[in-house]
Amino acid sequence: MAKISDQDRQMYQEKVKYYVSMTKVLLDTEKKLSQEAKKNTPDSSMRKLTLADEMLNLASYYIAINGMSQAVLKTKNEESLNDARKSLYKAVIYLEEVVSNYIDSPYSDYEAKLLAISSFDPNQRYNLICKMGLAIDMLEQAYGDNSKWRWTFVELEGRFAATAKNIIDLKSIYVNMSPGAEFYESSVYHLRLIKKLLAQSADRYREKYELSTGQTLDFKTGINFLGALRRLHIILAENEESQEIKKKLTIWSTKLETDLKKQEEAKKKK
Repeated sequence: MAKISDQDRQMYQEKVKYYVSMTKVLLDTEKKLSQEAKKNTPDSSMRKLTLADEMLNLASYYIAINGMSQAVLKTKNEESLNDARKSLYKAVIYLEEVVSNYIDSPYSDYEAKLLAISSFDPNQRYNLICKMGLAIDMLEQAYGDNSKWRWTFVELEGRFAATAKNIIDLKSIYVNMSPGAEFYESSVYHLRLIKKLLAQSADRYREKYELSTGQTLDFKTGINFLGALRRLHIILAENEESQEIKKKLTIWSTKLETDLKKQEEAKKKK
């Protein structure tokens, strides 16, 4: 790596000054809001939604700092990227606390949680999910294809997919998906995004299992995401799509059973 000149260092410090100052402001904001959210008042869930949004803002500033580092110093700022990753995890955790982290569960299991954010309309929910997805994509791109965090993103993306599903009010979805309804467009796009995220997480967990960990828990998690996708198709009366996922679930489950038997046989031979 080429030596970084003092002039470049000074230029870099000038360019990131604003972003660094904003990270400090947002960290102070998080501290204040998190203390208020812990009081378990009726608006605690709404405060956590605000916290999730602010953590996405924080991540974007850290990503911008890394961008400046690459542009001016021609090197990644690993510290800023790691801070961005931690901020994204915080955002997902805050959202999980509001809507749950269930993957393949009946809507009734977490329906009560959504009552606390009834004032957060479908447009706002969809926009927050889009913002989170964009931030995750930007961070992955910033790290690059050969990052040591490659497989860590499988978990982050999976948790994001689950919250993207759980934040939508499935009881009012039929009304919102009627052409002419106030939230028709955001509801249609949100559901389309959920289906994509669930399918993607299923594939990514299976990929992680086969190419990285070999741990059956990863494969089982992938199967859970397929189950969640099929459950959504059933709720939406999408019978053809539901049957396709059912076939895929059967194939994956059979594969898992075969692999488990092989592992047991290998243990016995030792």
